[in-house]
Amino acid sequence: MAATDFKDYYAVLGVSKDANQEELKRVYRKLARQYHPDVNPGDQQAEARFKEINEAYEVLSDSEKRQKYDQFGQYWKHAGEGGVPGTGVDFGGYDFGQYGSFDEFINELLGRFGNASAGPGAGAGSGRRVYYRTGPGGSGAAGGGFGGFEDLFGGGGFGGSGFQTQAPPTSDAEAAITLSLSEAFHGVQKRLQLEGESLDVRIPAGVRPGRRIRLKGKGPFNPLTQQRGDLYLITEVQAHPFFQFEGEDIFCELPLSPDEAVLGGQIPVPTVDGSVTMTIPVGVRSGQSLRLRGKGWPKPKGGRSDQIVKLQIVPPKELSPLERECYEKIRSNRSFDPRAQLKDIKL
Repeated sequence: MAATDFKDYYAVLGVSKDANQEELKRVYRKLARQYHPDVNPGDQQAEARFKEINEAYEVLSDSEKRQKYDQFGQYWKHAGEGGVPGTGVDFGGYDFGQYGSFDEFINELLGRFGNASAGPGAGAGSGRRVYYRTGPGGSGAAGGGFGGFEDLFGGGGFGGSGFQTQAPPTSDAEAAITLSLSEAFHGVQKRLQLEGESLDVRIPAGVRPGRRIRLKGKGPFNPLTQQRGDLYLITEVQAHPFFQFEGEDIFCELPLSPDEAVLGGQIPVPTVDGSVTMTIPVGVRSGQSLRLRGKGWPKPKGGRSDQIVKLQIVPPKELSPLERECYEKIRSNRSFDPRAQLKDIKL
């Protein structure tokens, strides 16, 4: 990955590097609503920005991914894939951000193990060649990413490190597939056009953003082995105007009228598989959250997560004469003072 390809996810969301999860969530929701395709029909720039926002939030909202991103920069996806097999070299904790490209890293790496020449696959003084494999994040071409290194010369090993001779590996690749929330929940059959090839793909029900779906033998062709690698589809789920992911659960905001908040009652609430009736307790506050158990997203091992319902009390902007009269009577006879605790506050 060239340095110019690196995306600063903090800059994408417009937050600082020490932003907490609440701030990330608040900024993401605001931007997702602003650039949602339903709000900007036909606007390709808004759609691209929307995808970029989702990509940034998907990484920064995951504590493990965020830690790798903060430590490894543009090479964060390859952190933890290990070092060079057989050498005892572990890349964990290594700062890849100092390199402008993969070639720069390879040149220095080969130089450390024995007078390497100009680039990946170059000889190390004895005509030996090193091939490297692009992992699921690669493009199937040399320089596509950090992965397992394979020593293909017989005998000695890499710089005297004792590598085992192996056949050239196949190349895998990734491709993004965008789903609506309904498609992700129910599953869908998709026909994809990839480099002139038509593929029919069955997306299982209940996939989440970032899910990797393997299509065996559908990746790039490797001329060395005369075989094809695997294609990994990475799922992207479009933001929904009502439902949102919050960890394992589904999150939504439910507007209430003032009388519903005061008196409580039975309120219909949309869920991902239909409307249900929820009991609103008497005297709820704006911002209070209730839980609908088992009404969230499918879990990998069966069952459903929960739906978190955040209550928002919404006053009416326009009143009928009767409504205004009733509200004025309430105000004139109200015994409750919501600001009673503020009377004794001083500097």
